[in-house]
Amino acid sequence: MGIMQEFKEFAMRGNVVDLAIGIIIGAAFGKIVTSLVNDVIMPPIGLLLGDIDFANLFIDLTGKGGFTSLSEARAAGAPVIAYGAFINTIIDFLIVAFVIFLVIRQMNKMKKEEVKKPAPPPAPSKEEQLLTEIRDLLKPKK
Repeated sequence: MGIMQEFKEFAMRGNVVDLAIGIIIGAAFGKIVTSLVNDVIMPPIGLLLGDIDFANLFIDLTGKGGFTSLSEARAAGAPVIAYGAFINTIIDFLIVAFVIFLVIRQMNKMKKEEVKKPAPPPAPSKEEQLLTEIRDLLKPKK
């Protein structure tokens, strides 16, 4: 068996394909969450906190303080700590973690429901059916 055949068998296993699908969906979900945080959640929070744009919060490490925006500081090559972007990333993470928690919680509930349902008793075998019929025939009739 050649190496290409082994690779094909490895790549086409269910777990590898499922993992690839999960990564693709996860990346798309991450983009949705990032947009939710940056475009929906953070603007009202910034407005409540005095018209702050979290994505533009930074500390200029040069000490000159002449930059009015993060993009301007980065364009000039100034060393900055972009703590606003870090705050957005933390919020992204918390939302993703919470959604994953909810999904896993629901899956666990569904598994518990499956376990709680007792399995129906097995049908009697042919021998048991025959013995039951013989027993019923031998019972004294009243």
